[in-house]
Amino acid sequence: MKKAKTLGIIIALVAFVGGWQLATNLNSSPQITSSVGGASYGGGDQADSVNTALPERTVNGQILTVNPGDSIQAAVEAAQPGDTIQVMPGIYSETVYIDKDDIHLVGVIKAGERATLDGLGKLNDAILYSGNNILIANFKITRYKGNGIMSQAGNNFEIRNNIIIDTGIYGIFPQLGVNGLIEHNIVSGIADAAIYVGMSDNIHVAHNQVFDSVAGIEIENSRHAVVENNYTYNNSGGILAFITPGLPIKTTYDVIIRNNFILDNNIPNFAAPGSTVAGIPSGTGILVMAADDVIIEGNIIVDHKVAGILINDHGNAPGLTLDPDVDPNADRVMILDNVMHNNGYDTIDEVRAFALTELHTGDIDIFQIGPSQDSCIINRHRYHHVGLGDFAECDFSNTDSIHNYLIPGAAKPRIIASAERGEIAYMGICAGCHAYDDVLIGPSTRDIQAMYANNPQGIVSYINAPFKVRPEYPEMPAQNYLDAETQLAVADYLLNIQLEPSQP
Repeated sequence: MKKAKTLGIIIALVAFVGGWQLATNLNSSPQITSSVGGASYGGGDQADSVNTALPERTVNGQILTVNPGDSIQAAVEAAQPGDTIQVMPGIYSETVYIDKDDIHLVGVIKAGERATLDGLGKLNDAILYSGNNILIANFKITRYKGNGIMSQAGNNFEIRNNIIIDTGIYGIFPQLGVNGLIEHNIVSGIADAAIYVGMSDNIHVAHNQVFDSVAGIEIENSRHAVVENNYTYNNSGGILAFITPGLPIKTTYDVIIRNNFILDNNIPNFAAPGSTVAGIPSGTGILVMAADDVIIEGNIIVDHKVAGILINDHGNAPGLTLDPDVDPNADRVMILDNVMHNNGYDTIDEVRAFALTELHTGDIDIFQIGPSQDSCIINRHRYHHVGLGDFAECDFSNTDSIHNYLIPGAAKPRIIASAERGEIAYMGICAGCHAYDDVLIGPSTRDIQAMYANNPQGIVSYINAPFKVRPEYPEMPAQNYLDAETQLAVADYLLNIQLEPSQP
């Protein structure tokens, strides 16, 4: 088995010294000017910089200071919209829940020491928020069982400059949000995804370092996302863009994966058996599954056993059931110039068997299986590839005109009406782990409906004090931070939701 370890180390050093920036203007072919998926690629419609599309973070309220021995949650409860909570260096073992708008939660770094949220291996979640215009920055978060930082239907968020280690299922997990920035974070040791963007729109993921996790960065059932200048290595899969069947949001499109260092993602997949990410082949650089309008450009993709880029549909995804409301194919995938080396050197049997149908043996940089309409590639002669017979030659070479997909002037704050409280809570909290009739992290919604038929109070009791019921699923984090009205509303909604069942 051959490995280009020396090259990988050199590239990694260049990544840090050079600020993880790669040149993208590789030749003078026409640039893309429109999006099939509905987003605008015109430079005039984009923000001039990443931050200008988010609310201005001027301090127009009070500054509340939290010292070691104090409660961060108590400061949150005392804070008013516009306030900044600054947390001094020290150890804090608690779960912080923010259900207000315009709160800035900022750790103070002094001589390299950070405000550290330590779950002690007992607590489930570190920081959860459902407010709009939330900033979370400068924390170290470790030893939680559920999630590091999780959003639940909050718009205009910034998650930056955090170090997150061993926080269970997800490291950073924005769910059902619009207009968000995730940058300059270091995340490792996560059993699902280090950075997981779920059912969200207009997201920018940049300058993060993610490693030692099952998935480095996931864009799942989300739209209008740019993933750039990240360093992802030593995961099972590097960067993923896909659709999971059975979720309320049915599409993933307009995703740009560019200028990332994606190196040596070959560790054994240690996700919960039966979960969606458990199907990621260890040794995958970029995975595109059923997502549309995905542009892959300017990345360095090196040293992956299975393939550098793996593109497939739902029909060729092992253990996955189909959702009749989801287009199962990956259409309009666009592969521009990438640096690829030493990929597919020890691939899985399924990939090897399909490659033989094209009389291909040896390395595989790019592997595609399943129907794919209107997809394209430039300079295909540079790569070892399989399954690209229907890929046309792209009529553009770069995405220089696209700065980001953030919304100029910020998105409108999400206002949750009383009548939709249960639905929003289900989508923002439950759907991240419970698809309607498929397995993500926990049992399907249909299984829960069967267990608790006509018993919403039973669900309320369980989400307040969950206990392990089935050995094949991880223990559910308690949702006891939710108020009683929301708990009952989500239980009623969960028991009454009816979606079309997936097809085997």
